[in-house]
Amino acid sequence: MQSGESCRKSTITAALHQSGLYGRVARRKPLLSVRHIKAHMEFAKKHLKDSKMVRNKILWSDETKMELFGLNSKRYVWRKPGTAHHLSNTVPTVKHGGGSIMMLWGCFSAAGTGRLVAIEGKMNAAKYRDILDENPLQSAQDLRLGRRFTFQQDNDPKHTAKITKEWLHNNSVTVLEWPSRSPDLNPIEHLWRDLKMAVHQRLPSNLTELEKICKEEWQRIPKSRCEKPAASFPKRLMAVLDQNGASTKY
Repeated sequence: MQSGESCRKSTITAALHQSGLYGRVARRKPLLSVRHIKAHMEFAKKHLKDSKMVRNKILWSDETKMELFGLNSKRYVWRKPGTAHHLSNTVPTVKHGGGSIMMLWGCFSAAGTGRLVAIEGKMNAAKYRDILDENPLQSAQDLRLGRRFTFQQDNDPKHTAKITKEWLHNNSVTVLEWPSRSPDLNPIEHLWRDLKMAVHQRLPSNLTELEKICKEEWQRIPKSRCEKPAASFPKRLMAVLDQNGASTKY
């Protein structure tokens, strides 16, 4: 084809497909600066050697948002033509409060899920300290991690606040240093996805029911499901090194 000659979109698309290129929705990944990339590399290099030994002793933690009915996400169904409005093929909505959000804090290890907490109001350092008072140590005990477990948390300001550091120090908790903007290193993200799928299938009608169902489904996640993401920690570190500190597939 000569320069300047018009070309149909279908022709361009076919050419791209022949080259192995297909249109896909771009995945969302944290924006990483040079400083973040360097920190990721240093973290991966430092912990790769001992990752297999400590992975079963890590208590992973994180917060996530759970939306009532999941109105901002698509839900796909298998249906016959002309049945789009059947009850089983629709997502229920309410006039007020349908977009209500609940913040959750949870933790898990290779031995299973720990405690799950619904956070009332805005999360701050004081509220996070209250969560620490009642949950990580008890979860580690329930999961039989022993006193020498390692606690993982990200670098959110409430996690690095003075009162948080004081609590961790006073309770002799070993904390896994964590590079900023690295959710792909935390295997709990897989469990959050499992939880949201399970909860949305049960269609909670209000926040009280949402909290109850979240806790039920969190406890139902089997140990075998927890073992796999926890065991992926060394692979995640290797992926960081392979990507020279950039975001990985996880």
